[in-house]
Amino acid sequence: MKKFTDIVSDSAARNIIGHGTKITGDIALKGDFRIDGELIGSIQSEGRIVIGSSGKVEGNISCQNADISGILKGNLQATDLTSLKSGAVVTGDLKTGRIAIELGAKYSGRCDMTGTLPDAKE
Repeated sequence: MKKFTDIVSDSAARNIIGHGTKITGDIALKGDFRIDGELIGSIQSEGRIVIGSSGKVEGNISCQNADISGILKGNLQATDLTSLKSGAVVTGDLKTGRIAIELGAKYSGRCDMTGTLPDAKE
């Protein structure tokens, strides 16, 4: 009999906090994570973090890519791309390799992109 970990690798896992769900606590994972509910706590991921339009996070986030349409109150560190969609409300400092901000997104904080961009020769 195969173990569950043999069937699905940790890096391919996708996790969701659904609309109407509230969780308090820190989360660490290797895969992608989507929040459509509410999370009070920090997230550390090697994958992509998505905060949906109904999602709310109060805590710091560390990830590879972030796609925000909801509310984030906390600092965000994304090694690659941060995307703030038109309904996003972000309060906190960003450290990211690249950033895309759509018209209508609200952002208050400092943004640091120094030292994270690839060499221009690459």
